[in-house]
Amino acid sequence: MPITIADVAARAGVSKTTVSRVLNGKDDVDRTTADRVRAVITDLGYVPSARAVGLARGRTRVVGMLVPALTWPWMGEVLQGAVDVVETEGYGLLLFTCNRGDESMRRFASQVSAKSFDGLLVVEPEGALDYITALYERGLPVILIDDRAHQPRFPSVRTTNQAGARAAAVHLLALGRRRPLVITGLRRFGCTQERLAGFAEGYAEAGLPIDPARVVEGDFTFECGRAAVESLLAAGVPFDAVFAHNDLSAAGALQALRDAGCRVPQDVAVVGFDDLPLARQTHPPLSSVRQPLREMGAAAARTLVSHLAGTPLPDTPTIIPTSFTVRASTGTT
Repeated sequence: MPITIADVAARAGVSKTTVSRVLNGKDDVDRTTADRVRAVITDLGYVPSARAVGLARGRTRVVGMLVPALTWPWMGEVLQGAVDVVETEGYGLLLFTCNRGDESMRRFASQVSAKSFDGLLVVEPEGALDYITALYERGLPVILIDDRAHQPRFPSVRTTNQAGARAAAVHLLALGRRRPLVITGLRRFGCTQERLAGFAEGYAEAGLPIDPARVVEGDFTFECGRAAVESLLAAGVPFDAVFAHNDLSAAGALQALRDAGCRVPQDVAVVGFDDLPLARQTHPPLSSVRQPLREMGAAAARTLVSHLAGTPLPDTPTIIPTSFTVRASTGTT
């Protein structure tokens, strides 16, 4: 049987509270008693769990991370960035998803109540921002990753969605593409609104406002990209470029163009958003706005761990800019 704190207390003739105070370096235990407790710990080979010591000190050295689901195409990159920092700094990571909706959130709330972690990284589950804000206001350190233009009242890490989309427009205009099809994400998302605004801004500055007939709302899936292209081709709406709000829907657009016998990029140039590993694997490889996903996860984790070590949380968002990667889908290998 493993040696417990009760065994140490019994052998030393003290209470479990006294053993705990010795383990945690409290200076209110007399020296003779403390020495006796330490000797018993050595004799019995008692090893206190890191969790027990952490809880006694009011710290767990665990970081919580709440995300909507691990099935989102870019979630793995964000998670890896966070894990790289958390593990390097000697913390554990407790991951929560919202796959089961309200049930998942109830389980998460129970872990919050149990103080199972010292701080929280969040990729916001839809509709949870008010709850997360309340946790922050009650004293839980929170960092939001990808604020979706919500501008929360607590620290966040985000990227330049609008500027990235504008860069896509400038690139397509330089290629002479004047009639782009835009496949958006869900319109209620702030990132969708920012990407649509940035792309429209680029074309408006060239005197070419985006035709609403060529703007199709999608849901960031492969199927929505394919369906959008098929719909415009069937309706006879001409377009010479596609700007999709993520790489997965851009891949669907590529598939539909290929099925229809359209040449990419000769007939239609295609640009995605995110620059996931998928973008290098499509046919042809996909030009894409690179979202610094791993860097965002790492920056959020670094900010949180630094705060747990005593650094104040920042008053303004951390912004990591997008960049643009050119590949064969717009004419460059």
